Amino acid sequence: MVKAVVGANWGDEGKGKITDMLATDADVVVRFQGGANAGHTIKNKYGKFALHTLPSGVFSENTVNVIGSGVALNVPKFFEEIEEITKKGVPMPKIMISDRAQVVMPYHILFDQYEEERLAGAAFGSTKSGIAPFYSDKFAKIGFQVNELFDDELIKTKLERVLVQKNVLLEHLYHKPLLSVDELYKTLCEYREMVRPYVGDTASFLGETLKNGKTVLMEGQLGTLKDADHGIYPMVTSSNTIASYSAVSAGIPPYEIKQIITVCKAYSSAVGGGAFVSEIFGDEANELRDRGGDGGEYGATTGRPRRVGWFDCVASRYGCRLQGTTDVAFTVVDVLGYLDEIPVCVAYEIDGKETGEFPVTHLLEKAKPVIKTLPGWKCDIQGIRKYEDLPENCRKYIDFVEEQIGYPITMVSNGPAREDIIYRESKLK
Repeated sequence: MVKAVVGANWGDEGKGKITDMLATDADVVVRFQGGANAGHTIKNKYGKFALHTLPSGVFSENTVNVIGSGVALNVPKFFEEIEEITKKGVPMPKIMISDRAQVVMPYHILFDQYEEERLAGAAFGSTKSGIAPFYSDKFAKIGFQVNELFDDELIKTKLERVLVQKNVLLEHLYHKPLLSVDELYKTLCEYREMVRPYVGDTASFLGETLKNGKTVLMEGQLGTLKDADHGIYPMVTSSNTIASYSAVSAGIPPYEIKQIITVCKAYSSAVGGGAFVSEIFGDEANELRDRGGDGGEYGATTGRPRRVGWFDCVASRYGCRLQGTTDVAFTVVDVLGYLDEIPVCVAYEIDGKETGEFPVTHLLEKAKPVIKTLPGWKCDIQGIRKYEDLPENCRKYIDFVEEQIGYPITMVSNGPAREDIIYRESKLK
């Protein structure tokens, strides 16, 4: 059986905790897209961790952790993460890297930085991790697959060809130092030795895994609204963040995915630029940001303060629909316990007309939130394990959100730890 854990919104929904929790019953966890540009924060018996490329199954000793072909593999960062978790007492995880995954080259990171610098005020708010240049090269067919690292002749020839193009840009567009074939060849040889013990045909491995009736968990990065096709283009990531792409990256048939757990926060947050209709500002935002998550709403990769806002029913309904949601995991509900009243964005007003549909970006940028206010519960709900034990107004809030988005909320997270989860029976018919 294949399950997928994905985000409904802008990312930062709490997918790491949900994946960490579900990974305890999974035989394999597959990271299927993105790179080290975003992270999952996980708190468990070993401590608190911010994972960037490692699948969240690394904390489960019997789980195989797969890097799918759709991932942007930053080799040094990947191994830094392994070293970081093992230093804290986590047993060395079982890891398998797709031989068809592609490598983030050092110049991808440089070009990302140079382009943001060149764009200045019109920049995309990139994490400068090389993600857009990486995926640009992948689809321009000048990227380096992991399997290619094991062919000396191939990588030397390819570097010579690719660097002609890169050095023209460096000299005439960015006015930066040129790249050396010899230096990059040496770097790729180092990468080869680092990945050598872990590389394999992951699609074949996953095919056998499913044939043997085992459980595979797909782990997405970011959320629907950052998807390259269906998100708030152009302020999106450079890969596909929706569950259907996980089948592509893993190399399995799409019909194998039986459960899609879409993670929604009980309020909204986002890192980087782009339309964010329910965003709040000033003291109101600062208080929510500082109370949010486990230690506040700051990016797991960058440390940047996240933009915050109230729950957006329009965006979440759209996000769940695109994901093909079977279950919603509703996270950080405990954070809202300080509020007397809780605003919720239930519709958008665009050019004087109200809509419940999520529009294309140029219309989204004109949208104003239509707010409905619900009563708060004014208490700490951490430690509660049964849904019926939650305060009445908390249950009413969850029921209201479920009705608005139209997808079953079956898990409620009320704290950062793996065990801070409440299972709930949906009220949707």
